[in-house]
Amino acid sequence: MADPIQVTDSVRIPGEAIRFKAVRAGGAGGQNVNKVSSKVELRIDLTAIEGLPEDALLRLRVSQRNRLDAEGLWMVISDRTRDQLKNLADARDKVIETIRAALIRPIARRATRPTKGSKERRLDSKKRTSDVKRRRSGPLE
Repeated sequence: MADPIQVTDSVRIPGEAIRFKAVRAGGAGGQNVNKVSSKVELRIDLTAIEGLPEDALLRLRVSQRNRLDAEGLWMVISDRTRDQLKNLADARDKVIETIRAALIRPIARRATRPTKGSKERRLDSKKRTSDVKRRRSGPLE
């Protein structure tokens, strides 16, 4: 069982919701890559996160939909360094950062209409472009 992750004062991931696995990483590292399991996989049960509002959970599911496995667990991977403990800390930081981003409600966009000046500038630009293209096709001799 992994240590719990405290995201904010009210949002917490209990240790029972986290599965930790170390696997061999590819890439740079020479022969060390074939011997040491330094890549870290964390699988987190999203439904077990404590204190996460329903709308934030939905935003988290949508943003991480490509990282959910067949069981519905969120998979966070880190293989930035050649040290397993640093990769574990990095994966936990990724989890905290992503959940904090999901807690922020997006600002609803208000539809606005273009100003009279912007319409005039757009039409002037179109006229200039049209003139340039018309002048290009001169008489062929």
